[in-house]
Amino acid sequence: MFTSFHKVFIVAAFLLTACGTKKAEEAPAEEEAHDPNVVELTSEQYKMSGVQVGQILSINLSNYIKANGTIDAPPQMHVSITSPYGGIIKSTTALEGKFIGKGQVVATLENPEFIQIQQDYLESSSQLTYLSQDLKRQEELVREHIAAAKSLQRARSEYNTMVARVEGLRSQLRLIGISPASVRSGKFTSRVSITAPIGGYVTHVLSNVGKFVSANEVIADMVNTNDLHAEIKVFEKDIVRVQKGQRIRFRATGDSIERNAEVYLIGKDIGADRTVDVHGHLTMPPRNLLPGMFISAVIETGAAATPAVPAEAVVQAGGKSYIFILEEGTAEKHEEGKKEEAGHAGEGKEGEGEGKEEGPHYTFRRVEIVAGVTENGYTAITLPESFKAGAKIVFKGAYDLLSKMNNSEEEGGH
Repeated sequence: MFTSFHKVFIVAAFLLTACGTKKAEEAPAEEEAHDPNVVELTSEQYKMSGVQVGQILSINLSNYIKANGTIDAPPQMHVSITSPYGGIIKSTTALEGKFIGKGQVVATLENPEFIQIQQDYLESSSQLTYLSQDLKRQEELVREHIAAAKSLQRARSEYNTMVARVEGLRSQLRLIGISPASVRSGKFTSRVSITAPIGGYVTHVLSNVGKFVSANEVIADMVNTNDLHAEIKVFEKDIVRVQKGQRIRFRATGDSIERNAEVYLIGKDIGADRTVDVHGHLTMPPRNLLPGMFISAVIETGAAATPAVPAEAVVQAGGKSYIFILEEGTAEKHEEGKKEEAGHAGEGKEGEGEGKEEGPHYTFRRVEIVAGVTENGYTAITLPESFKAGAKIVFKGAYDLLSKMNNSEEEGGH
């Protein structure tokens, strides 16, 4: 016979076993691990979001090569201002960033030697006049057999020597910017003007007033920006795809505007960094670009069919590109759930109360991709190897899903 103590013990054991079983059953359902790449929408949320899905498209988009480079000017547009003779700088108009037109004065130079050259020229010119007259006289005397032919030869030699001297001095005067006619009129000067051989902007000033500059020492540097070009460095593995006439799209550092150029010349030498120089002519040279500016460029090498999606289907997060795909069977599971609800509708009030809470109906997964060129509203993409053919991709509403995903992460993944 069981005593009262035995009955109490059995009841207590039964209750403990029941509680343990209930806790064991509820434990797995407490909380499932949250997948940070998944976002879920109920049927009502799906309708309100306006999400539209589709499959990967095959569209002819440009193939391209990414490269870096600089804005530059041709060598003939870079000029160093020098003087063929040394002297002291007496004045200068050179200022970095200033535009100086062709033929305008950059600096004035003073040197006493300039006076000596002018004096030598004037004296030599006078002697040349005398020797010219003497040559004519000797020719007349030889014709009349009064003088020997040797005298005529000496006179002609002296005259030719002086002609060469005068021409040399005249060239020196013109080289330093002094007019020979002015010297013949008796106007001597110890100062000369150094003028700009081209129109352009001063980039470097290497002299100042009072400084002595030697012959051919650089006074200032100038550049003409009317013929800028893009100098791009292309890696050797890509150079075989580059051809003359291809389009170049580039952006300068800090510039929000995309500009265009055209491949004009392709280098024939590989540099130490394993790149080849590609010279591109700018289609419309803008005034705000300067030589030396760093640029990021894309060379279009032709069009080919490539996997693509609408541009709005690609979202950016954390410096990476993503698309959203609709998980297989989520819509079908939703329909099955509705049928099961309808089947339990007449089981009583308790059944109705339990069936009102709806679970997620549409599940979307975020997938990382590599975004390529964007043209005419479509973006070329490179898909991961795990991507399943025929998967439904969110074409419209991707940023809404990304926003909901970010909000869910802030709330702790619930």
